[in-house]
Order: sequence, then structure tokens, then C-alpha cells
Amino acid sequence: MVLAHHQPARAIPTILLTGFDAFGGDSVNPSWQVAQALQGKRISGHRVVAAQLPTVFGESLALLLRLVEQHQPAWVVCTGLAGGRNAVSLERIAINLADARIPDNAGAQPKDEPVVPSGPAAYFSSLPVRAMLEALEGEGIAAEISQTAGTFVCNHVFYGLMHHLAGQPGNKPCRGGFIHLPYLPEQSEARGTMPLQTMARALQVALRCALSEGLPD
Repeated sequence: MVLAHHQPARAIPTILLTGFDAFGGDSVNPSWQVAQALQGKRISGHRVVAAQLPTVFGESLALLLRLVEQHQPAWVVCTGLAGGRNAVSLERIAINLADARIPDNAGAQPKDEPVVPSGPAAYFSSLPVRAMLEALEGEGIAAEISQTAGTFVCNHVFYGLMHHLAGQPGNKPCRGGFIHLPYLPEQSEARGTMPLQTMARALQVALRCALSEGLPD
């Protein structure tokens, strides 16, 4: 009798999707609610793994890098709240600067400090932000390309992620970037809100578009 040789099942590639906990007096953070809504979903053959980061300088980035090491994702998309914006903001540039307008959730408020002391001034997102914008607009979802992720914990995580990915081995390609989300309608009576369901759909559209672009050579 000849026994068939079974190849081990290929692991399903992972999208690591992060959101932040609430900060600045808010009781919820829509970025974490959206990430939770997509936990476990399959998008173009990839499985979404959601994780919450603390709105704390240093600790947030350290946790993110541990998650990257643990899950070995093909894609890393971090999300955060940008109160006052009324569209899904696809961040293009992370800068090497921490300059906090308010304290983080641990009370730290760095001023004029680099994220990585020896790092370059900035990194570009490796997400296909233009294609993602067009895909979102095609679905009638308010979206924009943003040229600044600020200088708070969101940018801290974004820059630290891109610095890490820039040093990864060439045989382990991974793309990463950052997306800012508006307030939920129940958080603000002013302009600049979006329903949770719309934001969750926006992330699915953006990720599906990104996956169709493929990984870098």
C-alpha cells in the first residue's frame, strides 16, 4: 500500500488591525470598536486579527511590535481617532516627532522628542493610499489622503511601525500604515462624525483594495 503524502495546510495570512483605548475624557474610542467589529473576518483570503493598543507613548509601540512578532502578519493597519475630521483619513506620512498637546493615558506629555533617536525624519506609508481612496470614494464613503498623522500617540505608533518594517528581512515582506477615523455620532453633536457600521465597511473596502494591490517584491 502506498500512503499519500499530505502537505501541511498553509497558514492563512494575517492582517493585524489595531485600535486604541479611549483617551482625553472620551468613554469610547471608535478605532477600537471598528477593529473589534472586524475581528476574525476573512478579507480576500486573509484573516483579521484585532488588538487594542494603550494610548500611551512607548507602551503602545512596544505592544504593537510584540504583536507583529507574534502574528507575523502580511499587513499591519493601525487605526486611531482624529476628532474633528469628517472622513476616513488615509495617512501618508509618519514623522519622527512626539509633541503632545495633552497628556497620554499614563500622564506623559513629551515635547519635541524623536520617536526613534537615530531614525530618519519621516517614513511614507506602504499602503496603496491613492488606490484605497478611490475605492472608498467609489463606494460613496467620505475619505481623504492626510499628510499628517499629528504628533501624539497615533503618529508615535505609525512611525515606530514603519521604522520596524523598514528593517525587516527582504524575504518577509509586510506592508503597514495608519488610518484615522472620525468620532461616532453619539460622541459629538458637531460636524465630523461617522456611524460605526460605515467605518467598519470603509475598513473592509480599504483592506480589500490594498490586498488586490499585492505585496511588494
